[in-house]
Amino acid sequence: MSVSIKFHKMEQIELHDKEWEKDWKNIVDIFDTIDNLEQLFNNLDVPYLREIQQKVLLLNLEKYAWSLQNYIIEKYSRA
Repeated sequence: MSVSIKFHKMEQIELHDKEWEKDWKNIVDIFDTIDNLEQLFNNLDVPYLREIQQKVLLLNLEKYAWSLQNYIIEKYSRA
């Protein structure tokens, strides 16, 4: 394998790592935002039905975030 091919491959790996890092940071930020939203909801004095709606919303957001996380893991596992 020539030096230029090895260098090109190294550049691809570095780019791949940077893309993964960026995507993973976004996933972490999403989970942090969900946690922050939960804290904000906890500060509200709302009727029981609204509390349940908030919990359902948070669960759906977490479910979606977990699916995004799994997508990111699969995306970079194949590369």
